[in-house]
Amino acid sequence: MRQQALLDLPPPDPFRLEKSFHAQGIDIIAGVDEAGRGCLAGPVVAAAVILPREISIKGLKDSKLLSAEQRERLFDVIYGCAVATGVGIVGPLEIDRINILQASLLAMRIAVDGLAVRPQQLFIDGNQPIEHEIPQKIVIKGDKISSSIAAASIIAKVTRDRLMCDFGNEYPAFKFSVHKGYGTELHLAELAKHGPTRIHRKTFRGVLQQAHR
Repeated sequence: MRQQALLDLPPPDPFRLEKSFHAQGIDIIAGVDEAGRGCLAGPVVAAAVILPREISIKGLKDSKLLSAEQRERLFDVIYGCAVATGVGIVGPLEIDRINILQASLLAMRIAVDGLAVRPQQLFIDGNQPIEHEIPQKIVIKGDKISSSIAAASIIAKVTRDRLMCDFGNEYPAFKFSVHKGYGTELHLAELAKHGPTRIHRKTFRGVLQQAHR
């Protein structure tokens, strides 16, 4: 009987983090995430998203677990229902100047500052806080337990992918629309043949190796 009772239990809520803060009277929560940290080219992009308290978005999950088509659909849904959305973009020159960790944190701060509504609480995906006076909670793998972080991961990823597709038109020798600037075999072969462009991160090892051949 006990085994049957356990089997009948509902599955755990994957987005339980917001609810624990709602119970404390904290309703305006911004999830913050970034995309493009590990790339060899292009900007790092962060997003901050405040979702309505009672909303449930079908199919919402970590952007890395979604297809490009699913992300595009959810991108429009999130923008259509969010209380506020902010985006921060830090380019390759600044990444080379201050390093990718600091650039990622800066992009997150820019995204938060771009919100039209001031949140009571920030949920920051990862293991590092940002410089901000708003209370924040650092959440490792937060896109798996926070709906607002999952939404931010989708906004950041789709925004960056669109930028990289534009760069693919600007630099036709590089298939940025395919590899999005990540260090794939295709991208490394392009670097070996053509050398780095102005959007490559010159301090990254995969780019340095080709720049000094």
